[in-house]
Amino acid sequence: MAMRTLRQAAPAAIFFLIALLCTAPVCGSVVITDDMGEEITVASPAQRIISLAPSNTEILGSLGLMDKVVGVTDYCNYPAEASEKPKVGGFSSVNVEKVVALKPDLILAAPTNGKETIDRLRALGLTVLVLNPEDIDGVFTSIHLVDTATGTTGRADELTSSLQARLAAVQNVTACAADRPKVAHVVWYDPIWVSGNRTYQDEVIRYAGGTNAFAGTTGWSTVSLEDFIVNDPDYILVNAGTGMGNATDNTNSVNEYFFTDSRLSRLSAVKENRIILVNTDTISRGGPRIVDAVEQVARAIHPECYTVGSPQHGTTAGALPTRTPGFTALVAGYGCLLFLAMRYGGMMR
Repeated sequence: MAMRTLRQAAPAAIFFLIALLCTAPVCGSVVITDDMGEEITVASPAQRIISLAPSNTEILGSLGLMDKVVGVTDYCNYPAEASEKPKVGGFSSVNVEKVVALKPDLILAAPTNGKETIDRLRALGLTVLVLNPEDIDGVFTSIHLVDTATGTTGRADELTSSLQARLAAVQNVTACAADRPKVAHVVWYDPIWVSGNRTYQDEVIRYAGGTNAFAGTTGWSTVSLEDFIVNDPDYILVNAGTGMGNATDNTNSVNEYFFTDSRLSRLSAVKENRIILVNTDTISRGGPRIVDAVEQVARAIHPECYTVGSPQHGTTAGALPTRTPGFTALVAGYGCLLFLAMRYGGMMR
């Protein structure tokens, strides 16, 4: 009698447990707090994603999610697949109608899209997750947010671990340097715009083993020609590419400014030919390629640490983790699985 009662009660108990597990707005969904402090419910894993910022698109690409991307902005140019995706407008000129027509189940936005646009998309019932990394650690946080929203469990850990290992490798290599040179990142000229503290560029300089020549300035600010000359940075970083001129030669207006204006001829960086062209996208976007910029700048301002015969050459410098996130771990994982399959498969036969 008691057993019959238990059997009769079992279905009800199972139903109750399922209902309890599905107390979230949608069973199987996840609740995420985005970078603007908003709690967003995402049906995970998202299958149709729209990115409204190039940095978001780069994060999606690094997590292997470009096959789920159905729309991007006019400025999303990396990875290469982004150029083939439908366009939904620019940063501050998002075409809401195009976004709706693409039927996304997740939109990765940025504050530059504008609060009005973000609010309108949400009012239309669309799921909008805003990413706003303010530093390199913030980039890692954004990677994890996207990982959670899309259900790519584990990929974020693998990717961020690889990026952190590369940053650590740079710092280990540049530890051989006798000093930390003064470095200025110049965004534009006439007037001269520089990157101060609380910018990606400031972090890139510091991670690369340098000192920001204008660390006393907050954000991106103008400085007078006189102040720039007095500061006399050892190296000058100049943006190139994406509308800033060629990234590989001197056909760059900011670069030309430093070499053609006679008033700047006394600068150490000009006399020693220490003006470095850096890709605008890698050093300005809050995405995984910010680590590429750190590595490039480190090699440029500390050549003594990367040359053959330097104390660190051939150790950490020669063993920088691959830029294909997780490739080594993937190969090792497959090897381990193969070994287990062979060993225990044989035992089961």
